[in-house]
Amino acid sequence: MDGRIFNLLVESFPKMLVPCLKMTIPLTLISFGCSLVIALVLALVQVAEIPGLKQLARLYIWIFRGTPQIVQLYIIFYGLPSIGVMIDALPASIIALSLNAGAYNAETLRASIQAIPKGQTEAGYLTGLNFLQIMRKIVLPQASRIAFPQLFNSLISLVKTSSLASSVTVIEMFSVAKKIAGITFEPFILYCEAAVIYLMVCTILTLVQDVCEKRLNIAWS
Repeated sequence: MDGRIFNLLVESFPKMLVPCLKMTIPLTLISFGCSLVIALVLALVQVAEIPGLKQLARLYIWIFRGTPQIVQLYIIFYGLPSIGVMIDALPASIIALSLNAGAYNAETLRASIQAIPKGQTEAGYLTGLNFLQIMRKIVLPQASRIAFPQLFNSLISLVKTSSLASSVTVIEMFSVAKKIAGITFEPFILYCEAAVIYLMVCTILTLVQDVCEKRLNIAWS
């Protein structure tokens, strides 16, 4: 590695790290939080087997799991203005990431809820609890422990997927990497550096996941 490449890497690292901290990570966390709300509603609607709503939930999941996320993002940001709905780049990215992740997380939550023995739900009804009370007090605390690893994997995946926001003019880490690569004509080196930063963030999240899982195992043991 010659001096020019080394200096380029040193100079570009903070330029990419700052938007990672200020945009990529917040975008990921906000989208993931919204996706959990969507997922919980979809999962409960399916478990409760509410006529009509269950079919709508399945249709939603089918659509968002069966179409490319970049297409969903383009429809929201570039497509909706053609029918008079204007959404800025950042909100459009949050909406697209949330809706997509919500479909996958809904299936994780649904499977986790259904993994809880039905006897516990029946016992809840016998004590006078309604469906929502049973979910909140009995089922969801146990189901969340089952779902935790897969949901955390979804969060880690969302860190990488957030790079799609660069395609709709959101100034996040990868868009900065593309800009610097366009100026310096060193795409290989700069994209590798961007990959290293993504790897660092995901590694930290993986360590956090391991710690949380150990604490959950201790709490439930």
